[in-house]
Amino acid sequence: MAVKTARTRVIRRWRKNMDVVDDTEYVNKLETLSAGSVRRNFNPYGDIDWDSPEFAVTPNDERWILPSTDPFGMHPWYQAQSRERQIEIGMWRQANVAKVGLHFESILIRGLMNYAFWVPNGSPEYRYCLHESVEECNHTLMFQEMVNRIGIDVPGMPRMLKWLSQLIPLAAGPLPIVFFFGVLAGEEPIDHIQKNVLREGKALHPIMERVMAIHVAEEARHISFAHEYLHKRVTSTGRFKRFVLSLHVPIIMRVLCQAIVVPPKAFWEEFDIPKSVKKEIFFDRPQGRQFLRDTFGDVRMLCHETGLMNPLAKLIWRICKIDGQASRYRSEPQRQHVVAVA
Repeated sequence: MAVKTARTRVIRRWRKNMDVVDDTEYVNKLETLSAGSVRRNFNPYGDIDWDSPEFAVTPNDERWILPSTDPFGMHPWYQAQSRERQIEIGMWRQANVAKVGLHFESILIRGLMNYAFWVPNGSPEYRYCLHESVEECNHTLMFQEMVNRIGIDVPGMPRMLKWLSQLIPLAAGPLPIVFFFGVLAGEEPIDHIQKNVLREGKALHPIMERVMAIHVAEEARHISFAHEYLHKRVTSTGRFKRFVLSLHVPIIMRVLCQAIVVPPKAFWEEFDIPKSVKKEIFFDRPQGRQFLRDTFGDVRMLCHETGLMNPLAKLIWRICKIDGQASRYRSEPQRQHVVAVA
């Protein structure tokens, strides 16, 4: 009887936590995001002229050479390769990044639908989650079309994460806070890379440039919702739960970032890339370490705001090599200090 009573209290607390209509500020933010999805949305086949001559994928197109803001593109080993080799590597990497994005969006869609299944009637979260799911479906169509046009049979996510992808969306119902931190762990690296590439101003192939521009535009809403959702839910949890969560967040960020950003085994074998180069690009070189830190400035800001950045949590962030200054505002560009030379 006692176990049944305790279980009933947990379910009531869980359902009450999903009822958000009394929080006017949060409701207004969700309505603004939903209105944005109605007012400005993209169709992967209506807004991209795939069959246009300028979108054709042709051999030896130097616009596929990786930009210097890409962790791989900035490495001396890649820059020392022939132009033809740089193009081959660039096309493979960009196609695989799109495939990884497709796999991640698929997990996200299933998780959002699982979460929306449980929200009460009248909740503005239901409408927003469905808007985002529709947009993510369009993104998967867009990413897959990009992979098809490039014409390389890339694997996407690592095999282990593909198997786990069957289970991860199930966490969105009972463990939504953990799930949405996982959402940020996947969305922030891709968004960070694409923004840096677009800001660099390098000449890109029209397919890549258009896909990135559309994805960045709509992903801003999705990341904003995850931040607002977590800010509301984390601040209302107990101190002990926040402490436990604070120790898991940096691990979630690092593990998923590595799975998304680091190319799979097939990539290194395809181009016979030395193991020493692989280790340097993402772990040993100062540029690689700085890239990891810069990726999660917004998440560190969220952790500071929600009480998840205690001394032990800071140590784990440092061990995971993703510590650093928190952003002052969301999507703050990472600027280098300008040194004046006399």
